[in-house]
Amino acid sequence: MWITLGNIIDGKAIAAKIKAEIKKEAEAYKNERGIPPKLSVILVGDNPASQAYVRGKERACAEVGIASETLRFPSNTEEKRLVKEVERLNKDKTVHGILVQLPLPQGIDAHNVLETVSVEKDVDGLHPYNMGKLFKNENPMFIPCTPQGAIELILSTGAEIRGKKAVIIGRSNLVGKPTSMLLLYRHATVTICHTRTVNLPDITREADILVAAAGRPRTITKDMVKPGAIVIDVGISRTDSGLVGDVDFEDVKDRAGFITPVPKGVGPMTVAMLLKNTLKAAQATS
Repeated sequence: MWITLGNIIDGKAIAAKIKAEIKKEAEAYKNERGIPPKLSVILVGDNPASQAYVRGKERACAEVGIASETLRFPSNTEEKRLVKEVERLNKDKTVHGILVQLPLPQGIDAHNVLETVSVEKDVDGLHPYNMGKLFKNENPMFIPCTPQGAIELILSTGAEIRGKKAVIIGRSNLVGKPTSMLLLYRHATVTICHTRTVNLPDITREADILVAAAGRPRTITKDMVKPGAIVIDVGISRTDSGLVGDVDFEDVKDRAGFITPVPKGVGPMTVAMLLKNTLKAAQATS
């Protein structure tokens, strides 16, 4: 078991422990190879949330001894310019991980840009090769960071996933679908819900593990949660009262067996998994 405060899963504390291990390995890598692991981030436009996420990643890299650079482009940048930049980074042997910060501005096909990223540097786990390997359960080089972090948080409770009913709210390629696969491979019985799901509360009340990733603030209330369930809140929205998740935390916390807060839940783990993937990419180079 990792770290909980009562029934609250402390994602920040768990991430800090993982980052401490990464720091040791990154230092050993630098001593052996003469250069640190390096992450390059492509940021297009001036989306405030994206800028905040990237700043957080920069700070996290500095904490663990991973070099980072953020390549900033205006929102009117042409797609072919971004593709060319990714191709340059693919060839740069000092760069081990490439992350394209999403969402990209309108007019840019994110799929084309992501598919250009070298499979060996795809630390966000979004290249079709890695996604395909994940869906076939064939050991992808990298797993998407947020789903990977969510699984770590579930495992931190010490609960058994095998045989449990898991419900995921959200069917995105970034979170919902990969998380469903990771739970399925651990022998959970998985149901994916979405905007067209009928009688959502009836389904969520059966979940031993409930993962909320719909991007709708405070959608999940106490009456939708099975007593004792593990509730992982992936959503994050900025409201007049501050940052909130998809789960109405105050309403649900006493009903759940374990629950992640927002912030300091899934977010820190997403960053920790990105650092872990970047280190892995560096270690895989000859």
